Amino acid sequence: MEDRSRRRSGGTGFLDNIERINGLAERSDGFVWRLKDENRDEAGNTPIGGPLVLVTLSVWEDAEKLEHFVWNTVHKRIYQQKHKWFELMDSHHFAMWWVDEGHRPTLEEARVRLDHLDEHGDSDFAFGWSHLPHVKLWQQQRCA
Repeated sequence: MEDRSRRRSGGTGFLDNIERINGLAERSDGFVWRLKDENRDEAGNTPIGGPLVLVTLSVWEDAEKLEHFVWNTVHKRIYQQKHKWFELMDSHHFAMWWVDEGHRPTLEEARVRLDHLDEHGDSDFAFGWSHLPHVKLWQQQRCA
């Protein structure tokens, strides 16, 4: 899963909670790995975007366990407030894809997947929640 969000200047409420939410993810059933070093250049840019872009890149055992974390924990309350901290983007800010066991995705790989999702929509190469017919909490609980 990769999430890139463009932060508003008043994003401190989000940043105040990021360690708590990341820690919860790491303790959650199904969590495998997350990128902890975004490899920003001297200007603060990542391969995904500029200094105001926040990146979350993680691997989960399966979509159901990720879905549970996203929609059945405190993560949901933070996500529902994202409009306070993040600008609406013209492109996708979130993509998922299947990885082989032991693989650790890179930011460059995430960029390719996000771009593919933007250009072609959901496919087995990159997709959103709607591409997974067996997970449905996103339909019932997503933020407005």
